[in-house]
Amino acid sequence: MENFVVSARKYRPQLFDSVVGQSHITTTLQNAIRTNHLAQAFLFCGPRGVGKTTCARILAKTINCQNLTQEAEACGECESCKSFQNNASFNIHELDAASNNSVDDIRNLIDQVRYPPQSGKYKIYIIDEVHMLSTSAFNAFLKTLEEPPSYAIFILATTEKHKILPTILSRCQIFDFNRIQISDMTHHLANIAAKEGITAELEALELIAQKADGGLRDALSMFDLNVTFSQDNVLKYAEVLDNLHILDYDYYFKMTEALLKSNVSDTFLLFDEILKKGFDGHQFIVGLLEHFRNLLVCKDPVTVRLMQVSESVQKKYLDQSASAPYSFLASALSIGSSCDLNYKAAKNQKLHVEICLLKMANIAHVLNLATLPATEGDGVGK
Repeated sequence: MENFVVSARKYRPQLFDSVVGQSHITTTLQNAIRTNHLAQAFLFCGPRGVGKTTCARILAKTINCQNLTQEAEACGECESCKSFQNNASFNIHELDAASNNSVDDIRNLIDQVRYPPQSGKYKIYIIDEVHMLSTSAFNAFLKTLEEPPSYAIFILATTEKHKILPTILSRCQIFDFNRIQISDMTHHLANIAAKEGITAELEALELIAQKADGGLRDALSMFDLNVTFSQDNVLKYAEVLDNLHILDYDYYFKMTEALLKSNVSDTFLLFDEILKKGFDGHQFIVGLLEHFRNLLVCKDPVTVRLMQVSESVQKKYLDQSASAPYSFLASALSIGSSCDLNYKAAKNQKLHVEICLLKMANIAHVLNLATLPATEGDGVGK
């Protein structure tokens, strides 16, 4: 039986053209290679799983390629490309700064830099998680980074740019990686599903992309998990929903409908049903606030494009947004935010959320005092 290879490794991009959602960076790097305007130190910054290390490896491979294509891509056929693909290249060195962060580790690297490449034009040093280097290691690295030999190129990658010394930042060409858009991620997952012979509902792939929060590696891990869970290589929305333990949109639509009608009974029953399904009250409140935010976004045609959901779900939002007054949404967001902030401090967290829902259900009465029932002597409603 063949060993299983996770999708994040199996479908790791090998060319600039196959990198997902970072065209502003790949285009710049290709132009730099084409015009021979390569910096001697690059710093790739951005959240996890967006392609920093992948782009560093592609750049390293392409710089030393002996037969570049017209698009400034590596040929994949020359001796340099083949040795890189077989992890046997003597010109490309990777250092994980998370586990090699001492002064001695950097001094060993500096000693290696002194020797020119045996073949090829450049020696490339990729330092991952560079923010983990100690201050003394950074200082030991400064002089080499400022005046490296003509054949040495450093590619640093980090998720926490703010932890890197300004003296290091000033010596590097900085590239900021974006979170990958849901549409790009969904399209990429659909292509992988087609290659693997998996039938996938578009809504299921969109759900995985949303849950990944801009990180393609996370999306691919979740994709593998759901493929393993699915029956007959069919990825269904309902199964992905259960497997990733996500609260369905429909619950938020139903809850908002009950709140708009000031139906406290339905509100409490629906919240109880959500808790019985194993969802956390805090998770529910955060999701409800996101739902209200989306309804506000739908109030203006200009901001509808900020909605990163499928067309069918977007239509549901537009319909409910039309029936939800702006004053209700603004007040509900304020009440919900207060509940979110104080949730962990509450002794009875279920009651805390129920009080929040009770306040939301009575927003209509509070905002329009004329609708309150009149009682003797209070003068309200007279």
